[in-house]
Amino acid sequence: MVTRNQKTFRPKKSAPSGSKGAQLKKHIDATLGSGNLREAVRLPPGEDLNEWLAINAVDFFNQVNILYGTLTEFCTPSTCPTMTAGTKYEYRWADGVSIKKPIEVSAPKYVEYLMEWIETQLDNESIFPQKLGAPFPPNFQDVVKTIFKRLFRVYAHIYHSHFQMIMSLKEEAHLNTCFKHFVLFTWEFQLIDQGELAPLYELVESILKL
Repeated sequence: MVTRNQKTFRPKKSAPSGSKGAQLKKHIDATLGSGNLREAVRLPPGEDLNEWLAINAVDFFNQVNILYGTLTEFCTPSTCPTMTAGTKYEYRWADGVSIKKPIEVSAPKYVEYLMEWIETQLDNESIFPQKLGAPFPPNFQDVVKTIFKRLFRVYAHIYHSHFQMIMSLKEEAHLNTCFKHFVLFTWEFQLIDQGELAPLYELVESILKL
């Protein structure tokens, strides 16, 4: 467990309201508690896939937010002037709205843009409906894929640039469990293209073989 002050960017998001959201959240918590992550990521029988993706998108956003939040004093514009995952991979930011052409920014700025962008999607009721039975938009799964692809980049940066610090904070077991859960979920629903996984490919492969 994180022993430091758990500094995060923003307050923890809560799952979509309504009894359905609460029910699925309870299911996640119960199955995660069993320790079987492969079982925990599966769509519960009879449940709607989009509802399941929505609840989990909020959960994974919160997990990454807390994990990265413990590193904010170590991941700075001077220590991480670009958003990288090792020497071969650099990520540039564009949201297609206010920043259309990808720009080079520091890692903390990239993560800030990324988290703000995800939060905007989660708060938009035309994408993530809050009311029970409200329809999901036709492009919902595309939005979810972009959210997971971008969250993966935060994991890639943490593993490549800050793993020593994670170990000194004694957070590696927590990080590895969160990442394993994330990988199994994205693999179950084919949310991230294989090419995107390249910066952590060996780690991903070892998780999937377990």
